[in-house]
Amino acid sequence: MAKTLEELHALYGNDKGTAFHDPRLKAVADGQFGEGGRRAWPFAGVSTLLDAPYRPDLAEAVAKGAAVSGIDVALIGVPMDLGVTNRAGARRGPKAVREIERIGPWNRVLDVAPLQVRRFADLGGVPMRSRYDLTSCHEDIEDYFTKVVQAGLFPLAVGGDHSISRPVLAALAKKHGPVGMVHIDAHADTSGVYEGAKFHHGGPFRQAVLEGSLDPTRTIQIGIRGGGDYLWEFSYASGMTVIHAEEVAEMGVPAVVARALEVIGAGPTYISFDVDSLDPAYAPGTGTPEVGGLEPREAMAILRGLKGLNMVGGDVVEVAPSYDPTSNTAQAGAQILFELACLAVLAPE
Repeated sequence: MAKTLEELHALYGNDKGTAFHDPRLKAVADGQFGEGGRRAWPFAGVSTLLDAPYRPDLAEAVAKGAAVSGIDVALIGVPMDLGVTNRAGARRGPKAVREIERIGPWNRVLDVAPLQVRRFADLGGVPMRSRYDLTSCHEDIEDYFTKVVQAGLFPLAVGGDHSISRPVLAALAKKHGPVGMVHIDAHADTSGVYEGAKFHHGGPFRQAVLEGSLDPTRTIQIGIRGGGDYLWEFSYASGMTVIHAEEVAEMGVPAVVARALEVIGAGPTYISFDVDSLDPAYAPGTGTPEVGGLEPREAMAILRGLKGLNMVGGDVVEVAPSYDPTSNTAQAGAQILFELACLAVLAPE
């Protein structure tokens, strides 16, 4: 019931920036505001993923395979785009996402402030030996994420091109066995060898299935479209579920969510989000844009509908900021990373 003017004066008339009476809202506000209602300036300080603390000490410990404490969720940049087939530039994706201000802290729909529920840290970027050798980069990514998982941390990665998902899945499979996946993308990324190379961003999920890291029968691909659809035969042959962008519009988001939950079941599941799943009107800064994509609201609703899934890791990839002077693409990438953070803390322990 709405308050009278007298009641509003009593509750808020002497507010110094800390007058929150709804317990849910007060809990979030107390985690954000300091004494006198002050909070950190979003445009000051060192930029990090989701404004999480930057912990190079923990990153160094993880790289050495040492035990770590004081952190639950590791945010990790993977600035590598040697696997692109079209426009390069996703190596700058992690930096662009770090520069985005004011993401969170509270997700109203899921009713969670993830960084107040679990201990997050930005570990910086994966240390890689060569900026020129795609194969060695994949080896380094797999090795690093293997150590992250062995340390008991929940990994959320920001790429980089989509080829980075293959080594991350390989690392997770060492603990969980073949995982299921919710894959939101314009492209199914299950094609074969290109010009003698199999570690490219058009085929990570074919490789992951063949390597035993990904269970195709527990994999759903959402938002697929474009002229390259003839390349994705492996998706159907292996038993993946494919929902094209046009079908998302026809089915409606609730039906898409229901199908996704049916496919992935209760087993360990990875979420991979390629920013080119969004229509280039919303996300032009990507290597392989495809007209006719999802709206950000649709993508967020699909992810929020997965609340409670047995999530074991996730990524946001293919943000290439050089093609987007507005920063909208990086904004979308940061928001999706926040949605994944919410799902991570709401996953069953």
